[in-house]
Amino acid sequence: MSFRLASALSLILILVVTCLGAQQQGRGRGQRGGQAVRGGEARGARGQNWSLPSGAVAYRNLPYIADGHVQQKLDLYVPKASANVPLIIFVHGGAFRGGDKGSQDPSRFLSEGYAFASINYRLSQDAIFPAQIEDCKAAVRWLRANAATYRLDPDRFGAWGTSAGGHLVAMLGATGDTTVFDVGENLGLSSRVQAVADWFGPTDFLQMDAHRPPDGMAHDPPGSPESRLIGGPIQQNKEKVARANPITYINAGDSPFLIAHGDGDRLVPHHQSVLLHAALKAAGVPVTFYTVKGGGHGFRNATADKMLKDFFAKHLKRPSR
Repeated sequence: MSFRLASALSLILILVVTCLGAQQQGRGRGQRGGQAVRGGEARGARGQNWSLPSGAVAYRNLPYIADGHVQQKLDLYVPKASANVPLIIFVHGGAFRGGDKGSQDPSRFLSEGYAFASINYRLSQDAIFPAQIEDCKAAVRWLRANAATYRLDPDRFGAWGTSAGGHLVAMLGATGDTTVFDVGENLGLSSRVQAVADWFGPTDFLQMDAHRPPDGMAHDPPGSPESRLIGGPIQQNKEKVARANPITYINAGDSPFLIAHGDGDRLVPHHQSVLLHAALKAAGVPVTFYTVKGGGHGFRNATADKMLKDFFAKHLKRPSR
C-alpha cells in the first residue's frame, strides 16, 4: 500500500469514527430561539433516538452568532430542575473537517442533573484556525449571556471534547484567562470554563509523526487534518502551529483537567496527551491522566466513563446540604 493511499485511508477512518456523515444535520434551519422539544425522544445526527428524561427540554439549532455561519449553532438540553443548573459543553471531533453537534447522547448527563450543550463550529474547509476556537469561545459567552433564560449557572460550566473536540476544549481550558481568541459578540462576558475533559485530542502537531505507530496516520503532509486546519504544511508553519497548541498558553491559574487517551491510538498518538499532562502538571494545574490500555481512537471504556462522571461531579456540582 502506498504512503499516499495509507494516509487517505487513515483520514477516512478518523472521519468515520467521529461521525463525518453527521455534519449536514440541522444546517440552515435554526432561527434565534431555535426549536424546542419537551421530553420524550430527541433524534441524533445519524437518526438514532435518544430518550430524554421526563421534563427535559431540548432546544435545537440555537445560533450563538447573530446572522452567522450555518455552523455557528448549538443544541441545548435542560433537565427538569430549579434554576442555576450546571452545564456540560460538548465539542465534537471529526479531524477539524467533519462531525456534528448531534453525535453525543445527552440523556445520561440530564439524568445526573446537568444541562448539556453540544456545539458546531466552522470546519477547516470553512475557515482556518483560529476560527474554530473563536467559535467555541463565542458559544461559551452566548451560553453565559443567556444563562438566566435557560436556567443555567454561569459559574459552573464544564467542557468535554473528543479528538479534534478534545483539542478545542484543551484550548478553552488553557486560554480562560486571556481574551486573545475572544471576538464577536458578548465580549463583556468570560469564555472561561471551570473544568475540562479532553478525550484523545491532539496538542503539539509538530510532534505527532515522530510518535505515530508504523501503521498510523501521517500528520506532516499538506493534506493532513492539522495542515488543513492551519492553512499549510505544519512543519513549514511552526509559528502557526504554536499558536494552535494549548500547551503554549498553560499557566497555574487554569481550570482542572481530566485527560483520557488510548495507547493504541493510530490517528492521534498517545504521546500528545503525555505532553499535555506533563505541561499541566509542571504549571501546577490540577490534572488527572488516564491511559486506556490497548484503546484506539474513539474507545469505549467503563473506567473512563466513571472518571468523567466523578470529575464533573467534583468540579461542577455543589455539595449536598
